[in-house]
Amino acid sequence: MRAYNTKNFLKILVSLHKTDTLKILFPTIFLVGIYCYGVYYLEVEYLHLNSKSSISNIGMIHSLLGFVLSLLLVFRTNTAYDRWWEGRKLWGKLVNDSRNFVIKINSILPENDVKNRTQIAKYLRFFPHFLANHLSKESTRLVLDEDFSDLQKELQHHPPAELVFLLTKKLYQLKKENKISDTEMLFLDTQLSGFLDVCGGCERIKNTPIPYSYSSFIKKFIIFYVMALPVANVVNLGGFMIPITMFVYYVLMSLELIAEEIEDPFNNDENDIPMEAISQNIERSINLISNKA
Repeated sequence: MRAYNTKNFLKILVSLHKTDTLKILFPTIFLVGIYCYGVYYLEVEYLHLNSKSSISNIGMIHSLLGFVLSLLLVFRTNTAYDRWWEGRKLWGKLVNDSRNFVIKINSILPENDVKNRTQIAKYLRFFPHFLANHLSKESTRLVLDEDFSDLQKELQHHPPAELVFLLTKKLYQLKKENKISDTEMLFLDTQLSGFLDVCGGCERIKNTPIPYSYSSFIKKFIIFYVMALPVANVVNLGGFMIPITMFVYYVLMSLELIAEEIEDPFNNDENDIPMEAISQNIERSINLISNKA
């Protein structure tokens, strides 16, 4: 996720980054400009149409279509942001669950039981990193203080679920050794279930995209709206309609591109959830709590 100062308005206004919609749309904006010039040349220079021509009445349709399009785009962007925000809340829950679990387990186990404390803390530190890799299309580089290669070789199919399985086995082993009571096991197991709840919620977001037909329809609607815009208004505005149409196309398609990017918040793009940063924060918190315990 791109970090920025919200108060530095001028820097935000002039900066261009790799996911900036202006850079992505520039070739098609240029093509829209050529199309608009073609419409201008045909209607004004070649056919000599003016504002009294009946073709200018098409502009009334744009008022109605613009209202419908605005409703569709509002729904589209709100739905995409809801998915992004739900993903962020799930990762916030993971932070809280990790801290709560390590606090409880370190309070239950005796201070001289270093081996079990260390092993459980190791599993807890690695879980968010494995979850981030699991949700990403491309695996990210894990920035860890310890070597995790041996553990990673063991977890080949569904690393987050397998890691929770190892944690569960460890807790039941400690219960059999009478290091954890039945009551303590009950609330630790409930806490542990929260890890898979987060994983399942993130998988639901990632594996359930916006329906293709809906996304395709909005794109076609935008293209139709923009292509029809100079046809009706070029006789009134002349050459000024060319930059106006290019700007309208840029605004409408930018909203669609932004919605497409944030509806899947786990791809490690600039506007996605900073999963690795959160994972490293969890790792530091666990280390801090474990060292103090």
